[in-house]
Amino acid sequence: MTRPLLIALLLLTLALILSVAIGSVTIPPVTLARMLLAQIPGLPIQPDWPDSFAAILFQLRLPHVLLIALTGAALSGSGAAYQGLFRNPLADPYLIGVASGAGLGAVLAMTIRWPYELLGMFTVPVAAFAGALLTVGLVYLLAFRGRAAPNTTLILAGVAVGAFASAVTSFLMLRSQGELHRALAWLLGGATMSGWQPVLAAFPYIAIGLGVLLTAGNALDVLQFGEEQAQQLGLPVARTKTILIVAASMATAAAVSFSGVIGFVGLIVPHLVRLLVGPGYRRLIPLSILGGASALLLADVLARTILAPQDLPVGIITALTGAPFFLWVLRRAQSSSSSSS
Repeated sequence: MTRPLLIALLLLTLALILSVAIGSVTIPPVTLARMLLAQIPGLPIQPDWPDSFAAILFQLRLPHVLLIALTGAALSGSGAAYQGLFRNPLADPYLIGVASGAGLGAVLAMTIRWPYELLGMFTVPVAAFAGALLTVGLVYLLAFRGRAAPNTTLILAGVAVGAFASAVTSFLMLRSQGELHRALAWLLGGATMSGWQPVLAAFPYIAIGLGVLLTAGNALDVLQFGEEQAQQLGLPVARTKTILIVAASMATAAAVSFSGVIGFVGLIVPHLVRLLVGPGYRRLIPLSILGGASALLLADVLARTILAPQDLPVGIITALTGAPFFLWVLRRAQSSSSSSS
């Protein structure tokens, strides 16, 4: 195991501990460790902590933290894959309309008041997931020319379809005053769902999507030579692009469906990892997954404490911290291009 991977795992462990311990009710780290160890059968640990600690940890905070970690991993891992697919370090998981489609599906479910007893609290996430996948499917169909989907056409189709979905979303929000606050909270990345059900529902899709991306490091490295040369080297370019877009979009859609639209994590974290360890995707993908989980956990801690006891949508924190970094990246890219010329 390489040193960067060990460091990333250590940072994720620390972020998990910090995120679980800190909140409106702080659980001391020693007590937290004893509570977790007490779940192992046979260990002689006397439960001398308040009953409220157990309820807060196992019913509320731990599932919330795991959902946030899964979301950060999905967004960052997908962002790294999209940057490799489009050979553009400024690509992000929402490039081809995932966020716009998910937002339309979620707001549609909120505004037309589908029968909630059918799916219960999963009505909005299911609608968001369906909207995201349908949008990506439409973009891919529009982008196909012959037997391939050129990168430029994919991006342009994503921009057009995403803009249309965003316009419809805005129209629905204007027409439905009662659900406006809830829809805004969701669109700002308000991961308000609690309990273990959202974690269990999102985990299979995120795990499958990221699992596919973890095996694609070599293919993404070959794609950096250009599609024609990659084809000459024996890589089935069209099939590889389709598989990776489906995997990345599925992981992103599952994350967005339960946590809302959270920006910049999938853009900034892979770029920062690339600056630290280089452009090789066999290392970039796993380190981006771990780094994305850590970064979003730390942002969530800020969101829960900066105006405590009120919780901010975590998407506000990622935007406030990610936007300046993004501008720095653009400035750095401009300086590099001017100096090279």
